[in-house]
Amino acid sequence: MKIQNSSLSWHGLFLAIPVGIVAACVTLLFRMVIALFNLAVFGRSDDITQAMQVWPWVYWPLIVGIGGAIAGGLLHFAVKLEKQTAIKSDYLDVINARLNAVPTGSSVLRACSSMMSISSGASIGKEGPMVQLAALCGSWLARFVPKRFALANTDMVAMAAAAGLASVYHAPLASTIFVAEIAFGISALQRTMPIMLSAVTAVLTMWLLGFRSPLYPLMDLHFSIQTGPLLITVVLALVSGLIGFGFITLTQKTRQWFNHIPSLPLRLACGGAAVGSLAIISPAILGNGYEVIINLFAGHYLMPMLLTLLVLKIIATSCSVGSGAVGGMFTPALMIGATLGGICGLVSQQLGITQLSPWLFAAIGMAAVLSAISQAPLMAILMVMEMTLNSSLLFPLMIACVVATMVTYQCHSPTTYPLIGTHLSRANAKFTFDQTRISEVIIPGACLSPQDSVQQALNASGYKRERYVYIIDAEQRFLGVVSIHKIVEKVLAEDITLTSPIEQVMETDFPYVFQDQTLKQGWEAFSRVTLERLPVLNNPQQRQFVGALTKTSLIQQAESFL
Repeated sequence: MKIQNSSLSWHGLFLAIPVGIVAACVTLLFRMVIALFNLAVFGRSDDITQAMQVWPWVYWPLIVGIGGAIAGGLLHFAVKLEKQTAIKSDYLDVINARLNAVPTGSSVLRACSSMMSISSGASIGKEGPMVQLAALCGSWLARFVPKRFALANTDMVAMAAAAGLASVYHAPLASTIFVAEIAFGISALQRTMPIMLSAVTAVLTMWLLGFRSPLYPLMDLHFSIQTGPLLITVVLALVSGLIGFGFITLTQKTRQWFNHIPSLPLRLACGGAAVGSLAIISPAILGNGYEVIINLFAGHYLMPMLLTLLVLKIIATSCSVGSGAVGGMFTPALMIGATLGGICGLVSQQLGITQLSPWLFAAIGMAAVLSAISQAPLMAILMVMEMTLNSSLLFPLMIACVVATMVTYQCHSPTTYPLIGTHLSRANAKFTFDQTRISEVIIPGACLSPQDSVQQALNASGYKRERYVYIIDAEQRFLGVVSIHKIVEKVLAEDITLTSPIEQVMETDFPYVFQDQTLKQGWEAFSRVTLERLPVLNNPQQRQFVGALTKTSLIQQAESFL
């Protein structure tokens, strides 16, 4: 049987190329707009951690606060528009709900709000609005795709989202996996092939425009598979999981605190003022943290500064995200992980556990914290691999990401992306369904002996409101069924009377299930027949009737993951 899938076609692959090019151009345009804004406000277009310093430090809380207020005003109109249209704007929600398109108005307003937050120094990443705008462009392009191509709009949105993320981090494979893990909840080849091609096209477009170097150069260092480094990796992974749990929890708490402020502009202004105040201690916590990671890999920070940056970045990002600033958490999470990994690497050197470069552990920490916060370990592994182009990190990255993700998960942490919780709930419900025994959901069934009369069968059917009455012998062994419709047909034809024994109309060849079978096996049994109920027997040897399995009970058990 050939499986048809709208995204797995030559049309989908051909369309992935222009989608990737457009997504790359959109992310570059967004960066240019931010650079122009910074040039107008600060007189320089470089990173916000440097640009902010052209103003005296006493103005920093005011600058970030004003930026937050403007961002909050724009976000207020975006939220108002979303409520009026009752349409979700986030591209992940659009993909998951299979909506027709990404809404334009609210997406643009949210992107402008994010630009104001980012430009004024909020501790959020640029990838969020970039990917959202790329997804919006994918949605626009989908309107011009002929219907004969049989390509869903959400497939175009998914391609554009992956391409946007790939152009930001130069990581096409990780971006593909991210969309598959978060948006689809699967990594099916049928869905990822055009998405992957779109992401690769976006990165190639960036290369053609001159952006060829790895995002975080770490190619000259080599991770040795030895006891000491692996021990540090495990410790780093455990701490990263706890940091991830703490960060997510703190963000949830700050969101609750800021929600007491009813005005969105005032809420984001307060969040911005808090970040600006923290920047007085160290302006390095402003922005997404990219420049900090570059400086960290260059060895510009010592232990005290790394500890300071770790604590302040967690608090600053929680304030920005908790106040409602629109943006991503990828790069802030990478910075948190880099500082944590750098600390572990320096400590291990001082204790003589390993002489490996501490910046290798910084890269491992980046992936571990990102994995813990996003709950997408495969994406985190591949992203750091692609950003550093260091293949020796594969093994420790796998250990760190898996352990960190499990620690955060076992702490019952809320999820950063709500869709992850949905996918996990569905997966758990499916697992429970596959393992639950039929004996746990059976109900009593109307049953008679072969010598009972047709009238008794009609009475039992009317009382139980069942189409079939089950026939058992004195030892409760299942013999067959009698159909009420067949009884009526025989009585009207005068082949039997109401006093005739029901064994004269009994059907012995009737489907059944066993009580020790799983609900999944019961579902498969129902798929082969048009019945609403099936008799349940205790085992193949004794064949004693124990009750009935209804299709309704199976649907009720399966609705949580269907």
